[in-house]
Amino acid sequence: MKVGNYFLPLPRNFLIYARNFMKENKISGSEALLKTLVAEGVDTIFGYPGGQAIPIYDSLYDYKDKVRHVLVRHEQGATHAAQGYARVSGKVGVVIVTSGPGATNTITGIADAMIDSTPIVVITGQVASSMLGTDAFQEVDMIGIALPITKWAYQVRKAEEIAWAISRAFYIASSGRPGPVLIDLAKDAQVGLVDYVYEPVRHVRSYDPAPEINPEQIAAAAALINGAQRPFALVGQGVILGNAEKELQAFLEKADIPFGSTMLGLSALPSDHRLNKGLLGMHGNIGPNRKTNECDVLIAVGMRFDDRVTGDLNAYAPQAKIIHFDIDVSEIGKNVPVDVPVPGNAKKTLAAVTQQLQPTRHDGWIASFDADEQEETAKVISREVYPSEGPLRMGEVVRKVSEATGNDAVLVTDVGQNQMMGVRYFRFKHTRSCVTSGGLGTMGYALPAAIGAKIGAPERTVCAFVGDGGFQMTLQELGTIMQEKLNLKIILLNNDFLGMVRQWQELFWDERYSFTKMQNPDFTAIAKAYGIAANDIRRREDLDGAIREMLDHDGAYLLVAHVEHEGMVYPMVPAGKSLNDMIIE
Repeated sequence: MKVGNYFLPLPRNFLIYARNFMKENKISGSEALLKTLVAEGVDTIFGYPGGQAIPIYDSLYDYKDKVRHVLVRHEQGATHAAQGYARVSGKVGVVIVTSGPGATNTITGIADAMIDSTPIVVITGQVASSMLGTDAFQEVDMIGIALPITKWAYQVRKAEEIAWAISRAFYIASSGRPGPVLIDLAKDAQVGLVDYVYEPVRHVRSYDPAPEINPEQIAAAAALINGAQRPFALVGQGVILGNAEKELQAFLEKADIPFGSTMLGLSALPSDHRLNKGLLGMHGNIGPNRKTNECDVLIAVGMRFDDRVTGDLNAYAPQAKIIHFDIDVSEIGKNVPVDVPVPGNAKKTLAAVTQQLQPTRHDGWIASFDADEQEETAKVISREVYPSEGPLRMGEVVRKVSEATGNDAVLVTDVGQNQMMGVRYFRFKHTRSCVTSGGLGTMGYALPAAIGAKIGAPERTVCAFVGDGGFQMTLQELGTIMQEKLNLKIILLNNDFLGMVRQWQELFWDERYSFTKMQNPDFTAIAKAYGIAANDIRRREDLDGAIREMLDHDGAYLLVAHVEHEGMVYPMVPAGKSLNDMIIE
């Protein structure tokens, strides 16, 4: 206030009155953001504050009773936690970070979410719009970086755009084939005042998330299946993402079709279902891989024919007619020629085909898997899961943990041998029970993803299997577990090697173990420094008791199992080879 040539400070109560008056009429962009997140059903945010996100965090202070904020220890951890949350809950995972390095630290998680079709919305702070392009402190072109690895990336420069952009982000992330969306919020958009209006986005011009069902394609698929003598189905994550588990079960059971699962498709149906023949691909089970090249009709449901599943494309199922169910039309025919494409949501397309199927039995064909299962048990599983001597093996630790939980836990794995052993030997009763990094293969994924999985499904036991390499990439998230008081069970399969790289060096690089042996710290001491209970075992006779102690403990627990140093994951289809070229032992 000016008096003569002097400026006098305004009374504090006047400033409060003015601020309240403005609030009654308008709200800040950052508050509009929080209101919209709540309107979109968000109950959890994984994030890390910073300079260009302070207005958002200031508004978040008033929303603590509506939204849980999980303070991670690294922004990459926020994205993986959001992925784990999304994968088990079926909701959209949400991340909020600041600009510059805070934003760029999310890139690995965003890329991982893109290739694995995981719905997350990443909100990054940004410098004021007037400073864009000036190389201001912590300015990074996040839109330019994120465009190739997101379904949509958009920069908001005006507060008026926030509600629209956030609602649109959630619609795009969660519809059709899910995936990540990035919203970059300029500082002036966060602090600007706006008349708040929320209108949920349920349609975007030129964006067709789910193709319409084509009756001719449905009929053609049904006819091909009805005439099949040796049908075989490949079940991918698209079944889970489309909530089509019941439709899949009805489809398979009516036509008596055995199936194998991709790594991300595991848990769509229970492990003990009579038609479930196990895991497909490079380290998959013998039966599903061999029968892929013996079936007469191959039915792919919600999977993308990844190279780790197909091996040499020139030798992949050359004898079979191929049907491909997928919501993403760009995937149909991309890698493998298809005889009958069935685009659309699997929940609808499977049901439509099932109506036209004839009830059938394929007893002889299904029984032919028995010989493969017996061979694998004799040559691989008996040695890996039921050893009688020698050091602990990864497979036996995984199977004993699974059995101790009643095969009813959520499995979260890192990447490497621990991942392959985890998905091979863990067992599932319920859908959305397998959380792992598929297409990108991100080491360090498991610990933060397990945090998100536990928050997304707090009533379930979550078991995170990690290796000594990947664990050390994100072990700072033990701090998040400590602060959030999460009852997580972490099993470290410690072989003192980067085990999967070492396996490849042994098999294909003349045993030249170049920089794969690791000198590791006392992991139990690190866990205890974070207030997390821990145990360290080396002997087989201690394993059952240690697992029971871990599961009975009320709180987070790290079990370090020292396993065989130079163990191998078999079977293995060498990269670029045919599925018939499996190395079994």
